[in-house]
Amino acid sequence: MGRGSPIPTMLRRKIVEQYQKGVTQRKIAKILHLSSSTVHNIIRRFRESGTISVRKGQGRKTILDARDLRALKRHCTTNRNATVKEITEWAQEYFQKPLSVNTIHRAIRRCQLKLYSAKKKPFLSKIHKLRRFHWARDHLKWSVAKWKTVLWSDESRFEVLFGNLGRHVIRTKEDKDNPSCYQRSVQKPASLMVWGCMSACGMGSLHVWKGSINAEKYIQVLEQHMLPSRRHLFQGRPCIFQQDNARPHSASITTSWLRREHLAHHKEEGATKKAQDD
Repeated sequence: MGRGSPIPTMLRRKIVEQYQKGVTQRKIAKILHLSSSTVHNIIRRFRESGTISVRKGQGRKTILDARDLRALKRHCTTNRNATVKEITEWAQEYFQKPLSVNTIHRAIRRCQLKLYSAKKKPFLSKIHKLRRFHWARDHLKWSVAKWKTVLWSDESRFEVLFGNLGRHVIRTKEDKDNPSCYQRSVQKPASLMVWGCMSACGMGSLHVWKGSINAEKYIQVLEQHMLPSRRHLFQGRPCIFQQDNARPHSASITTSWLRREHLAHHKEEGATKKAQDD
């Protein structure tokens, strides 16, 4: 039992019971595998107060009090990307106390904080946020029936070799050089581009191709997959074709093709196109 650790209540009760039966303190210590001083102190407290509870204030005091923890939490939430070592260096200077990395790590957990791997999200500038706000505000009063006329589309790239697999691995300290615990990576991982569309009427076509996409390839995708999906899903009814502002989507040849196919620009940002079936 570590130094300063309180004796369990059940063990204290056994000591008192043996004492009340007339067993000597030395024999009690031998039976319960405790030091004579520990048994003596528990019996003395029982004589003085008639209780076997632990005295208040026993044990080592924490280095950082509640006020220090509040300051630490403010610093961590302000500097979310700081390492524990950097936070420790700041805390040593700020609190003027000898603090270790382990102490700060425990203190961070006491602040109800925890270290996580940050999620990856696309960067949004003020202009991006403003445009999204205006787009959402202008479409706020659209009815459900209006939204059902939208043909949604998007494309995404998927790495098919290694990608981000193996970022985290469960292993022992000795398994760091085990090949099954490596994070495998290549300089240019093979990837596939996937384009798809859907609406409230159902799912449209899904197209897969290798490599990157440019305006010419994107027009081919629209001709071979978007137009048939539009005819199948809307059966000649007017619809609104949605796409984002990726470069192949906003290229001049793409815009010209949309006009030729009677896919007139929607009035909002050119990110949404209105389709009228002839």
